[in-house]
Order: sequence, then C-alpha cells, then structure tokens
Amino acid sequence: MEKVIQKTKSPFRELAETVVSAIIIAALIMTFVARAYMVDGESMLPTLHHGERLLVDKISYNFVEPARGEIIVFKNPANTKEQFVKRIIGLPGDKVAIIRGVVYVNDQPLDEDYILFPAIIGFAPQIVPEGAYFVLGDNRNNSEDSRFSRVGFLPRKNIVGRAIWRYWPLNQINLMFRPDIFKTTSL
Repeated sequence: MEKVIQKTKSPFRELAETVVSAIIIAALIMTFVARAYMVDGESMLPTLHHGERLLVDKISYNFVEPARGEIIVFKNPANTKEQFVKRIIGLPGDKVAIIRGVVYVNDQPLDEDYILFPAIIGFAPQIVPEGAYFVLGDNRNNSEDSRFSRVGFLPRKNIVGRAIWRYWPLNQINLMFRPDIFKTTSL
C-alpha cells in the first residue's frame, strides 16, 4: 500500500499566494468589468458632487448601446489622459439643439428636472454623427461638454463606462438611474 504524503505550506506562503491572487483578480475586474472613480468638479451638480465616488460598469457597453440619460465616464477627446463624467443627451443620428436654455432632441424639448439651471450658452441644431454621442453636464453653466470644441461630439471609442452606483459618501449611496424623461419620451 502506498502512502500519500501531503506537504503543508508555510503560513507565509499561504498569505503570499492569497495576496497575489487577490491582486490579479482585482486587476482583471478593474480592467474589464468595473472601476471606481471620484467625481472631480461641479459639472454634474446637483446630481453628483465633487468628491463623491462612483462605480463605473465597463462591460455592459460591449453588449448594449449607450442610452439617453445615462451618466458616463469618458476620455476627453482633446486630452485622453483626462476623464470626464457627463450625461448622454443625444445618440447617433439625433438632432440636438439648445435654444434659450431649453435642450431639444429631434425637435422635442426636454423637461429636465435633474439640472441645476438652464444653459446660458446655446447650441445650434446639429445632427449627432454616426459613432458619436452628445453629452452635457447637469450643471450646464459650469460644464465642459459637447457644446465646446474640446469635447464636441463624443466618439464611442472614448466612452469608458456607465456610472451605476454612488458608494460614497455613505449617506448618499444609491444606484444611478436614468431620469424619467428618457424612459417615457419617444425621442
């Protein structure tokens, strides 16, 4: 009869293997699935505040297209080292405009109860090009967004992911849902 001899690992080796495994799993999740981001600035007031932390889903846009009203993180086309957080307003092929503070999508005004104040700076009617999106900050008068050439129509390839959960501060924890106007309106 043969004996099976089982070697036991030292506690140090067990700890090292656990830590290395955790680092690899975390790196895979951050690269392909989800990532934490901190809101920097006030362009998304009153929805998001400076210093809040978000979990951003990086995988779902591989299977579904971004939708109007979703809050996204993207690489600034003018400087891809910068990342911004904004709301998608216009999809490829949409006609978008901002006239006297009112946002129009396909000639329909949006009733935006999620913004801080109406936009002072307008936007002449334009069609969102294929493969691009029109994004705005909720704080329209303090937001570098698609109205300005540094961002412009946002190429699809620059979208990092969709904000799905605010997890900090603890008293503000919540899931990030699209405003009702984008669920009920057929734009």
